Formats: sequence, C-alpha cells, structure tokens
Amino acid sequence: MDFSLVRVDNRLVHGQILEAWLPYTKAASIIIADDDVAGDFFRETVIKMAVPSDIEVLVFTIEEFSRLYTYNHSGGKRTILLFSTIGNALRSYDLGFKFRKLNIGNVYNEEGKIRFAASIFLTEKDIRDLQSMSEAGVIIDLRCVPRDKPLNFGDIAGKISAASRSSSDEQG
Repeated sequence: MDFSLVRVDNRLVHGQILEAWLPYTKAASIIIADDDVAGDFFRETVIKMAVPSDIEVLVFTIEEFSRLYTYNHSGGKRTILLFSTIGNALRSYDLGFKFRKLNIGNVYNEEGKIRFAASIFLTEKDIRDLQSMSEAGVIIDLRCVPRDKPLNFGDIAGKISAASRSSSDEQG
C-alpha cells in the first residue's frame, strides 16, 4: 500500500477526511489503527457505513496493523492511515511502522491542554510524544485540510518552550 497520508484525528472518519483528504490524496482505501474501534463492532460498522462504497475501509488494533504493514509511499493502493491519538501513532512507530510524515488534524484534550492551532490542543505527554517522533526524523505538520498552510510542529514547540522558560524565569 502507498500510505499517502498518516494522520492523527480523534474523530477518525468525518467530513474533512471524506470531502477534502480523500480527493486530495486520491486514496482508494482508509485504514484505522485503533484498539477501541477494532474491539467495537458497532463503531466499526458505523464508520464503514459513512465511507463511500468504492473506498475500502480496514480496521486493526495498533499491534495488528504495525505487524502487518510497513510504511511505503511509492506504488500500490493509495491509502489514508488514521490514528485517534498521538500516543497510538507513537506506539505504532515504536512497533515498527516507521512513517516519515505525520499530519496532526484534530486533537482535543480536556486536561492540561496547550493550544497549538484552532483544533489542536495537546497535553504535555502529547508534546513529548511528538518531540520523540520528530527527533527520530518524522516530519510533523499541523493542519486540518489540505488547503490550510501546514504549521511545522518543531517551530511551534520551540516557541512554546521558549515562552515557558521565560515564564518560569520570571517566577523564579
């Protein structure tokens, strides 16, 4: 498979995926790697019903997916891979699915959130997980839809880190 988009989006399949990313990537399939969805027949069925019938939808646990697939971006069926959390993407990466680029589309966290973009709120753990992948060479861009200008995670994280250091220096 040709993984034309590897994305974290806590909503998984929704309008932005179907109306913007599918046409943009010209994908013929969507893979969801998520332990909760893979273990929930009802959720899996609803997701498959929402996707046009000409698009193949596969659902795996993180471990199954990571064991079965290797990252490829040249040839084969164009595929969108969706993770519901940054932690799931990191887990898959650590289990051997070594992707080169990760799109963060929508992440919402209630506790300890730091706003990175309109629809991206990250916890300290999310930031550490992204930094870990970034240090391993993964390019991380933040954007909802293809027409948005991608924000580079490294640039934003550096600014937040500097602001955080400055704030703690003022308190100390």
